[in-house]
Amino acid sequence: MERYDLAVLGAGPGGYIAAIRAAQLGLNTAIIDKDRLGGVCLNWGCIPTKALLKNAEILHYIKNASRYGINIKEYKVDFGSTIKRSRQVAEQLSKGIAFLMKKNKIIHIEGKGKLTSNTSIEITKGANKKMVEAKKIILATGCRPSTFPGMELDGKKIISSKEAMTLNKIPKTIVIIGSGAIGVEFSYFFNEYGSEVHLIEMLPRILPIEDEDISKELQRNFKKAGIKIHTDSKVSKIDALKSKVKIHLKKKGDAKEIEADIALVAVGVTGNIENIGLEDIGVAVDNDSITINEFNQTSIPNIYGIGDVTGPPWLAHVASAQGHVAAEHAAGQKVVPVDYNNIPSCTYSQPQVASIGLTENLAKDKGHEIKIGKFDFRASGKAMATGNIDGFVKLVFDNKYGELLGAHIIGYEATEMIAELGLARALESTWNELATTVHAHPTLSEAVMEAALDAMGQGLHQ
Repeated sequence: MERYDLAVLGAGPGGYIAAIRAAQLGLNTAIIDKDRLGGVCLNWGCIPTKALLKNAEILHYIKNASRYGINIKEYKVDFGSTIKRSRQVAEQLSKGIAFLMKKNKIIHIEGKGKLTSNTSIEITKGANKKMVEAKKIILATGCRPSTFPGMELDGKKIISSKEAMTLNKIPKTIVIIGSGAIGVEFSYFFNEYGSEVHLIEMLPRILPIEDEDISKELQRNFKKAGIKIHTDSKVSKIDALKSKVKIHLKKKGDAKEIEADIALVAVGVTGNIENIGLEDIGVAVDNDSITINEFNQTSIPNIYGIGDVTGPPWLAHVASAQGHVAAEHAAGQKVVPVDYNNIPSCTYSQPQVASIGLTENLAKDKGHEIKIGKFDFRASGKAMATGNIDGFVKLVFDNKYGELLGAHIIGYEATEMIAELGLARALESTWNELATTVHAHPTLSEAVMEAALDAMGQGLHQ
């Protein structure tokens, strides 16, 4: 039997980070995965979708090149090459993770792992089985798309985001069910490529966990772009016909049907807790997720859980942060737990959406007397120069001390801009520090400074 100080089950952005950090701390480490290194995020999620979205952004610029004094009379969309580039990016990064495993002397074991005790894992690959033993184990088995009765996936006409990334042609009509980050990003992508897009959300607004003003602005932009939005609408079932799909939905009691080439189901995810031996050895689970403490320990102290399998927030950067904490704790280091109140959330459509901390409504619900600062990108010199004037920065402050409670951005490069505000919250910065920190001109980030000035009643440019 092979023996290790630490074994990591799952090689996504949580698992491989945990393995690298453990190896850096001197632990003899193995990582186990039945699929390619990098997990869903690198191979079928975060990274390849961003490649697709960049293609859509370039296509948008080509279609609107005359705004910049460039006349492109003819162009041809090669959708196959769009998909190919996305897969090449994922392939290259997966090879990069393999290099990092070798560099850090981490043993990569291919196969499906299952706990047989609190220190042993059975690994199956085809007809072959082997056992490994580890003093500490980190579970990083990720998640998969959720489905509901009547919306079962067939991988052809009723698909998940994975199949959406490898379609062989652009659908004339697509219905996207669920308006979280995945649903919104694919709505933008397929709309830019010429599909008629119907975005369905059972709640009153799209991106329902974001600040209400952000949701309204994105909805305005999407409608302007031609995306058909159906809020307060619940899908009862999807019929897969010979060449179409028929989506049955109800809106405030009224029934409606939409026919499309494809239905993309993006209604959330569920943790991969099945068939990994949790119930056999007594690892506690709740709501399809592994239960963990602040150090990511499960109910069995030498076994840790990280990433999507431990429940929301289902974000790659959370998994990586948890992997860092778990590996250091397993190595006996002094550990600072993840601050779940300061996790950025990002949606990579155009305009992009990024947020951190409390929304305006949540801040009020928590009893804060708040002050709002806001700055529209249409008043930004850099935004005008780049031709991307949609959106704004909205900052939520505590009125008593000026503490930054939440930050919400919708606009071009919002997902890059949010990092400044995450650091500001981590350092307990106030509106005065944001307003008086000199920001380079001209930059989009000046909008952060201007929003802080606005909250203080000292706005300069609007």
